[in-house]
Amino acid sequence: MKSLVVYSSQSGNTEKLAKTVFENLDGEKDIFPLAQAPEAGDYDLIGVGFWLQAGKPDPKSQEYLASLPEGARVFLFATHGAAKGSAHANGAMEYAKSLLKGAAVAGTYSCQGEVNPKVLEKVKAKPEPPPWIGDAPAAAGHPDAKDLEDLAEAVRAL
Repeated sequence: MKSLVVYSSQSGNTEKLAKTVFENLDGEKDIFPLAQAPEAGDYDLIGVGFWLQAGKPDPKSQEYLASLPEGARVFLFATHGAAKGSAHANGAMEYAKSLLKGAAVAGTYSCQGEVNPKVLEKVKAKPEPPPWIGDAPAAAGHPDAKDLEDLAEAVRAL
């Protein structure tokens, strides 16, 4: 099996997940930051990692997801300030799935990622803070060893 792992990471959280995905895949594999991603057509599995912005994958990841070929087998993974399993996190993953045109979702994984303190300050100052803001303190230190092991198990089960 030939696999491709592509990721978008602002703070390094999603990059940690991408490296874990890569390390736990069997067979021939490649890993690239999103800006350097090759054509995905030659791969049997495409892992796409992203961070959330306004309850959706970051804009560049949205473009990439929408560009994946019909029939592609995709594993989606994400980091976010929201609580794992929250409506905010689940809604973002569903939105990511909706961008795939005829691609098969092989699996998904998401977990909290520590929010950059400067971003947190800026978001807290908004007149209407986002729904995940109350979860952000619990994101400190994530993704942690347990998050990465849970992801590794999900990848090995593909």
